[in-house]
Amino acid sequence: MTPALLVLEDGRVFRGTAYGAEGETFGEMVFNTGMTGYQETLTDPSYARQIVAMTSPHIGNTGVNAEDPESGRIQVAGYVVREPARVASNWRATGSLGSALRDQGVVGIAIPGTRALTRHLRDRGAMRAAIFSGGEALAPGEAALVERVRQAPPMVGADLARDVSTAERYVVAAQGEKRFTVAAVDLGIKAMTPYRMSERGCEVHVLPASSTAEEILALAPDGVFFSNGPGDPAAAGYAVDALRGVLDAGRPFFGICFGNQIFGRALGLGTYKLRFGHRGINQPVQDKATGRVDVSAHNHGFAVDAPTDGPFDTPYGRAEVSHVNLNDGCVEGLRLLERPAFSVQYHPEAAAGPHDASGLFDRFCEIMEGSR
Repeated sequence: MTPALLVLEDGRVFRGTAYGAEGETFGEMVFNTGMTGYQETLTDPSYARQIVAMTSPHIGNTGVNAEDPESGRIQVAGYVVREPARVASNWRATGSLGSALRDQGVVGIAIPGTRALTRHLRDRGAMRAAIFSGGEALAPGEAALVERVRQAPPMVGADLARDVSTAERYVVAAQGEKRFTVAAVDLGIKAMTPYRMSERGCEVHVLPASSTAEEILALAPDGVFFSNGPGDPAAAGYAVDALRGVLDAGRPFFGICFGNQIFGRALGLGTYKLRFGHRGINQPVQDKATGRVDVSAHNHGFAVDAPTDGPFDTPYGRAEVSHVNLNDGCVEGLRLLERPAFSVQYHPEAAAGPHDASGLFDRFCEIMEGSR
């Protein structure tokens, strides 16, 4: 087996063997706590420029198939697992995960210490990292490789939404009778999101990340959606400007994840980088109005800075934090009190589960219906 190293910017080094493609790759080191859905994780554009470590010990058991991807390719910068499956076994499988990683040039590593890595990141926070495998990549030595990692660009200040967004607009047709036209700005959208809206009779026009308010409103949409995506929301001023134009026009708005952060900045709030982020399918979120707790899917390293103790003023009237994370208390949702606009930080489309929050798409349809 080919030797490999996972090198962190603080000098910590984990030794293992190559998994997937061999060579070198750089990115932000993060961990994902999901026990299922690794194919959806790998193909989620929100993971652009991130090296993802899976805390579940066995990865690849069910192989890969052509139905579950959330985009056209694997999006992660690198992949870290404890024990890759030796055999893929599932009636839907069309290949193995290791082969898919190799075919798409994704450098990975199998290490015995994924628990130690996760504990290290929980103590020190997400940080820059790299995977090196094979003699040529390892030749410079550990000290030199650590210095190379430290020269890599950080996630703070990174504008990645335009890198992963669609280059051309496309349409996802409504299933059955068309009820609404939705303009969806692709900041790193997952394929399941417009599908969930199409199930509810929405004809979804997916637009590039850099679309202006004029281009969005030219579709005369019943509602506007801003998707999840990678990078620092503070670097996506173009999306904030577009959303402000949408809000000025009074169109119903729904945002998910990165879209929630853009909504916050459009309201005049700040955003900040979380210590190690939320990534997985087991995050408890509470609706402050009802007290209901949803177990939800997450993938974000930034959060909105907003007061959680009551309504606050914005250029668009009063607003409030609608949801909070029960693990760390961070903002998980926003809503305007005088206009039809709301957002959540988590992923209600949740193709790999759970589906507790899927009713948010129904809520979006309700506010579009009520605004006609």
